[in-house]
Amino acid sequence: MTTPTDPALEVAWRTHRPRVVGALLRRHGDVRDCEDAAQEAVLAAAEQWPRDGLPDDPGAWLVRVASRRLIDRVRSDAARQAREEVAAREEDALHRGVHTTDEQEPVTVPDDVVEMMLRCCHPVLSPSSRVALTLRAVGGLSTREIAAGFLVPEATMAQRISRARATLASGGATFGPPDPAELPERMAAVRHVVSLVFTEGHQRSSGDTVVDGAFVEEALRLARVLHDTCPEDPENAGLLSLLLLTAARTPARTDAAGDLVPLDRQDRLLWDPELIREGVHLLEVCLPRGGVGRFQLQAAVAAVHAEAARPEDTDWRQILVLYRMLDAVAPSVATTVALATATAEVEGAPAGLAVLDRVTDPRWHRVPAVRGHLLARAGDLDGARRSWGEAARLTRSIREQRHLDGLIAQLDR
Repeated sequence: MTTPTDPALEVAWRTHRPRVVGALLRRHGDVRDCEDAAQEAVLAAAEQWPRDGLPDDPGAWLVRVASRRLIDRVRSDAARQAREEVAAREEDALHRGVHTTDEQEPVTVPDDVVEMMLRCCHPVLSPSSRVALTLRAVGGLSTREIAAGFLVPEATMAQRISRARATLASGGATFGPPDPAELPERMAAVRHVVSLVFTEGHQRSSGDTVVDGAFVEEALRLARVLHDTCPEDPENAGLLSLLLLTAARTPARTDAAGDLVPLDRQDRLLWDPELIREGVHLLEVCLPRGGVGRFQLQAAVAAVHAEAARPEDTDWRQILVLYRMLDAVAPSVATTVALATATAEVEGAPAGLAVLDRVTDPRWHRVPAVRGHLLARAGDLDGARRSWGEAARLTRSIREQRHLDGLIAQLDR
């Protein structure tokens, strides 16, 4: 055993949290109870690990402690007396086998996080609620991070997650293996989950860092598992391609001080050529199959950027065509913002601004941020200054605030 530090505890929790919650959900269907028990386990770890040392198997330790907390929770709830016998059997199962020290007690930690995501994407929930609940229960994102991914206020997302839990509890939903007929719909929700986990890692929605490598690596791992599980699904290939092509830019996305470097200013020699080759190859294989979906289209855009040696070599006309296709297949605020940018590159800033005007709820900081760029290109420096100031107020990312403040400062010189 080694002596853990606070960062070590955080890494262990982030690494094992999906498996801990997944293990509990296999035994007990109430998502809130499972999340609470898992959180109590990590609080126990924060007290014991600095004193006793890091367990040889932190994941097993967390599962065991969380399981016991869950059993205690079920027993103490008078409304769940009917589950007492089940809880007792679970406790007996925990103590079967070799009994040495607590840290060495054999506990199986499920490794198939994707399976647990499929189970959480229950058909009784709306598509957005499935994704939000899975991100919270299995993906490990905070309510604030999930809200940023959905472009809604944090309070709205908290209510959505609470309603999803209540719907599962009131409907008596179980977390067994999904019906094969439900698999395509559940798989689509899981792809959305993996995409949002990656997005949060690639561009942190809050805090003082741009990239969170742990989220990026976990999303890539999950995307590979999805593709390996259903290689015939072109959208699984599209998702993996998109994440690979986007992750390839990571070394160039920040400068020596950790500040954000925009795409058109990145040193493309720092981009990872192996990830680019793999991502492009996946795209070349899946696109001819037909039925092109949102992730394949987004991956195609990323491939166009990746294949341009210099920013001025970017084929913006092709990107504009792809974003128009994406707008028809999967319209969203993010797609409209991207379409506005591509339109401005091909048809000029006024045309891009006209597209951006389709966004009627500009609470996402990227909307005024892009508007500021387009206004500056159109010569409206006062408008650009106001838009960038609004974007800086809306974002919770310190690095993005710094970047936007820097753009305003350049206008004032």
